[in-house]
Amino acid sequence: MARFTLPRDLYHGKGAIEELKNLKGKKAIVVVGGGSMKRFGFLDKAVNNLKAAGMEVQLFENVEPDPSVETVMRGAQMMREFEPDWIVAMGGGSPIDAAKAMWAFYEYPETTFEQLITPFNFPTLRTKARFCAIPSTSGTATEVTAFSVITDYEKGIKYPLADFNITPDVAIVDPDLAETMPKKLTAHTGMDAMTHAIEAYVSTAHCDYTDPLALHAIHMIHEDLIASFQGDMAARDRMHNAQCLAGMAFSNALLGIVHSMAHKTGAAFSGGHIVHGCANAMYLPKVIRYNAKNPEAAERYAQIAKFLHLSGSNTEELVTSLIEELKKMNKALEIPSCIKDYEGGIIDENEFMEKLPQVAELAIGDACTGTNPRIPTQEEMEKLLKACYYDLEIDF
Repeated sequence: MARFTLPRDLYHGKGAIEELKNLKGKKAIVVVGGGSMKRFGFLDKAVNNLKAAGMEVQLFENVEPDPSVETVMRGAQMMREFEPDWIVAMGGGSPIDAAKAMWAFYEYPETTFEQLITPFNFPTLRTKARFCAIPSTSGTATEVTAFSVITDYEKGIKYPLADFNITPDVAIVDPDLAETMPKKLTAHTGMDAMTHAIEAYVSTAHCDYTDPLALHAIHMIHEDLIASFQGDMAARDRMHNAQCLAGMAFSNALLGIVHSMAHKTGAAFSGGHIVHGCANAMYLPKVIRYNAKNPEAAERYAQIAKFLHLSGSNTEELVTSLIEELKKMNKALEIPSCIKDYEGGIIDENEFMEKLPQVAELAIGDACTGTNPRIPTQEEMEKLLKACYYDLEIDF
């Protein structure tokens, strides 16, 4: 038996943020990031709409990119003091992910972070509050997923939290918010969405319910991401829908080792963070080549290539065409081909090699590895990570 879970209601289209006026409750806490939602007036809209619904509103602001365990605990404490019956998370993936984890600690103060790291081990939520997510970026799709990524900076590890309990009750997918994204963010979040859809399609947990969502999302992203990056706002609006479809697919089909590697390299190095979407974009071509040694996975990648009308007369040629097309997209989106070139070389080669065995071990143990078409050995994962650092073509 398998499960397919989505938000109870999803409101989409320009102006959908007005739906906040129809939420039923007494108190709402709004969780937001560093200020873009305030600068562009969307935070005021959200607060005013919630007040129009008759609710008392409190703000938890300044959730950092790659939210920390400490931020989650501070937010949960504020919730315990304010006692909201709605948690409204607004912005990029970071404030929404943070708010999901805050939700668990609000309702269950005695729960430990270590308990939540175990996949699908959350206590039953909605004993105190329901959850509404409003994304401003077109990539994470956390507004429709059972996932949250929280960073333990002390350990230098990103933890993907996974449980259907944290799938939001209401998602508001309003493209007006996404039109404010800068170019680089548009590129990185867009390739994050592409990775979600491709990994969902080849996941060992894919099914008839997730496949159409994944394929259509891949098609839309292929058609619209570069135009969105170049400033076409109609394409930007369509990308907001595409990333949400990709999220519906991967929340139920799960992911693979592109995400495992991105999670475990993101905060591992002293030179700086590797932005999640950029990491996915750099690693995806290498992982496809690795996974394609599995005949079933190779056929799934070939199906994607056919769906995109790429060239190839057999499975191997179609897989190669897909890899090359993704590399072309990365180049058009000004995404580097490897970690060594990331942000002018901020990830030191010696540190990378020194930490390679541990990072590889952690990536293998990541929650996303279990549904990858191939489960890598320690040696294979180290080779993959080296290939991603140096842009090597390795026959696995």
